[in-house]
Amino acid sequence: MEIHHFVEKIVIYVSDISYIMAVVVIVFGMFKGFFIFLKDVLFGKKSEDSIWESRLELGHSFSLGLGFLIGSSIIKTTVASTWNGLGQLVTIIAIRTTLNYFLTKEIKEHKKDVLNGTK
Repeated sequence: MEIHHFVEKIVIYVSDISYIMAVVVIVFGMFKGFFIFLKDVLFGKKSEDSIWESRLELGHSFSLGLGFLIGSSIIKTTVASTWNGLGQLVTIIAIRTTLNYFLTKEIKEHKKDVLNGTK
């Protein structure tokens, strides 16, 4: 077997593992956000605070999950065999990076609001 085929197989496995890790992080974040919301609502916290706390947890999980997905896509670009495939991967990376940027920005703004006492 040539080294190129060996590298392709390794890249596919690493990329798939990274993709699975992203799904796991996002799913656990969804459950954690839901349980935070339930706990806060059941024990008398204001629903607005409960929603913001849950959204913050979801935001962190989505951001980390998107990071794994971006990493997976970047790894795939190393063995992209066609310009079309490379173009599609670059587009996916750009979209995911943009989503992650705005998600992180919103999280930081919310944390600042919480620290200032405006939320």
